[in-house]
Amino acid sequence: MPPEFSSVDLSLLKKYDKPGPRYTSYPTAPLFSSEYDAKRFEVDLITNNDENRSPLSLYFHIPFCDTLCYFCGCTTIVTSERGRIQKYLGLLKKEVSKTAFYMNKQRPVVQMHWGGGTPSYLSPAEIDDLATFVRRKFRFEENAEFSVEIDPRGLTFNHMRAFRSGGVNRISIGVQDFDERVQRAVHRIQPERLTRNAIDWARTIGIESINIDLIYGLPLQTLESFQKTLDKVVTLSPNRIAVFNFAYVPWMKPHQKLLHPEDLPSAETKLQLLKSTIDTFIAAGYVYIGMDHFAKPDDEMAVAQRRKQLHRNFQGYSTHAGADLYAFGLSSISHFGPVYAQNYKSMREYEGAVHNGHFATSLGYRMGRDDQIRKYVIMRLMCDLEVIKEDVEDRYNVLFDEYFDGALTGLQQYIDAGLVRHTIEKITVTESGRLFLRNIAMCFDAYLKSMKKENVFSRTV
Repeated sequence: MPPEFSSVDLSLLKKYDKPGPRYTSYPTAPLFSSEYDAKRFEVDLITNNDENRSPLSLYFHIPFCDTLCYFCGCTTIVTSERGRIQKYLGLLKKEVSKTAFYMNKQRPVVQMHWGGGTPSYLSPAEIDDLATFVRRKFRFEENAEFSVEIDPRGLTFNHMRAFRSGGVNRISIGVQDFDERVQRAVHRIQPERLTRNAIDWARTIGIESINIDLIYGLPLQTLESFQKTLDKVVTLSPNRIAVFNFAYVPWMKPHQKLLHPEDLPSAETKLQLLKSTIDTFIAAGYVYIGMDHFAKPDDEMAVAQRRKQLHRNFQGYSTHAGADLYAFGLSSISHFGPVYAQNYKSMREYEGAVHNGHFATSLGYRMGRDDQIRKYVIMRLMCDLEVIKEDVEDRYNVLFDEYFDGALTGLQQYIDAGLVRHTIEKITVTESGRLFLRNIAMCFDAYLKSMKKENVFSRTV
């Protein structure tokens, strides 16, 4: 571990461990309003495609799972009824067709992601059918990135082959923790051999980009047990690793009440888990992208960060800056131009809208000028780990220090702690400051003071 990480005082981590946004968007989702509805979305969709030839990123939400993972914070539906899945796929196709009707056919798709839920809970035939349908509706760039989230439980080689035939070239495998006690505590029994099989199958058929998802802060995790998981992940040699801070929010996700709070690691242990994670993966040669992501030095994500081309959206870090995101399915969020638009989270409402030929938009937000300026600064901090003041001034015709006078006052505590360097030209996050990216970005958020953060956001560290 670089000295700057090793020397981070745990008391500093405790001090700044508070609720805050993950900044997959700005403004953040709690500010979305029902005043932005399907009619407004349709108008903005048409406007956005008027002679617009910028690239597209597509997201598909597959909410179904076989069992409920107690830690989950996603919009999911646990079912064994295949008919419900078939019905949903029909609605998804109808939503795609309606959107594609308005789409400028010259716009290339450079990225597609299937999330969930569990996309691999679809049958191989369903995977093939949906991928084929989408490719008929949009024009895909030859080397478009197609990623999908995988649950090794129930996965077969035929599933993986169907994904590859549909164009998948990157998979993200949910592991969370290899320890059996932890797996039992969170109701996700996933033997290590299943994960290894999934990775072997993927590499055998030509899917070379592998991401593994872990979570620290789960019940019964200890420094010793989680270190074994980290070491096993290193032997699997994934291209990318995401290590998420467990968001214990039972007031938002009632099923988390099934967890035993007394089994959760102490704040001290949780912070040690984070430091051990960074130590292990940096020692193994991974680049610490920031927040919760690691990548091999030659991975597109690490390369994009070095070139200041990294982007951030609702799926996390992305290498496709400049692409408009159109999202389909339950709870999914589109983002293009100044618009955020989220679909219904209720299956009944989603089905009703799509069945009646309407868009499924339930909430949204149209950004103002101040939103766009602050979003640019926050995203550059999150992705580049620095903000060049002149870039902001030239882009938005403002005087940086004057415009962000209040933010710079709030930033001073992080400067004093050695987490940020501030010069006349730029603001730079230090190596140790990467642990506090969310906190640093919060200084530039215009809305936090008026929000009840403790009931909306997970903790930052």
